[in-house]
Amino acid sequence: MRANALLMHQTSPVDDRPSLATVVREWGRIGCVGFGGPPAHIALFRRLCVEKRRWIEPREFEDALAACNLLPGPASTQLAIFCARRVRGRTGALAGGAAFIIPGLVLILALSALFLAGSPPRWVRGAGAGAGAAVAAVAVQAGWSLLPDSRRRAASVARWLAYLAAGGVAAATVGPWLVLVLLGCGAIELAIAIPRTHALGVSPAPRRAAAPAARGGLLSLVWVAFKVGALSYGGGFVIVPLMQADAVSRYHWLTSGQFLNAVALGQVTPGPVVQTVAAVGYAAAGVGGGLLAAFVAFSPSFLFVLVGAPHFDRLRDDRRAKAFLNGAGPAAVGAILGVAVPLARALAEPWQYGVLAGAAVLLLTLRRGVVPTLVLAGAAGVAVALAGAKLPH
Repeated sequence: MRANALLMHQTSPVDDRPSLATVVREWGRIGCVGFGGPPAHIALFRRLCVEKRRWIEPREFEDALAACNLLPGPASTQLAIFCARRVRGRTGALAGGAAFIIPGLVLILALSALFLAGSPPRWVRGAGAGAGAAVAAVAVQAGWSLLPDSRRRAASVARWLAYLAAGGVAAATVGPWLVLVLLGCGAIELAIAIPRTHALGVSPAPRRAAAPAARGGLLSLVWVAFKVGALSYGGGFVIVPLMQADAVSRYHWLTSGQFLNAVALGQVTPGPVVQTVAAVGYAAAGVGGGLLAAFVAFSPSFLFVLVGAPHFDRLRDDRRAKAFLNGAGPAAVGAILGVAVPLARALAEPWQYGVLAGAAVLLLTLRRGVVPTLVLAGAAGVAVALAGAKLPH
């Protein structure tokens, strides 16, 4: 009896799941120190969940990452939510995902109040103009770093180049309609790769996506944030053309220079880069607008993971999903490169082009990090401002 009891004690499963408080603490810590965008976030979560605590098997982590890359919206945020769900269920997913997002969100709203205020001090305007001038170089560096992996996954070099070019041209010219190009490239590749499937039932999606947003006020902000969170493949800089035309030209929430500042703030703050949308929301409707925009933009990621996590393995192995991403993925990379054109075009003063050239050398030739480069660009802007040079309006 004693032997049987001992055997049962030794072989009974042990609940080694972390407490909810641990999930909040660890995910919040990564949200505070996660500078550098998705690559840094992925590395931090792998180190925590796979290598250090061994809450998740390496294969499961890699499969989850692949599945998240098949979904629209910010992949690293979806991975954070998935890991929290895996170790602590639905409650953990909600708490961990929020803990990962909130630190950067609070910081970007505070910085928005400083940099996007009606009459900020001259040195603040200079810092924003300097950092904003470097953003186009950051976009090129981000897109360039994705090219090799995107090329390796391509089913056809010719079609890969065509999708890449389509995304680049669309980002440089058509702004918020970029989502139609991404969906269209995915649909074309899907039709070519799997001609007998009827999966092209996704074709009505562009017509829904193209429906005009309700004009004015919070409904317009909700529509812009929804496009960022639910209709963007590739995350990061892919959201820039989705926001720029609406925020600057259509609704006039920001000037071109202020929009560059908002994008720079999204790069220098920790956590998801997609929270740039909170800066746009702040410009549109204050702190409440920033919180609303963040809530709308991140809600689809929570929904995708909470509903779809049990089916991630099937999604990753689905030929139709892979084929769609083989078209939409290169177009998204092209869009990241192409968005450098309107970002550079938004520069207003000659000295900003000098800052842009210096940032390009630091990022593309000397291989310096994004955050140090933007900080140096901001410092250069402060020096120019204090020297009495003209600043963009």
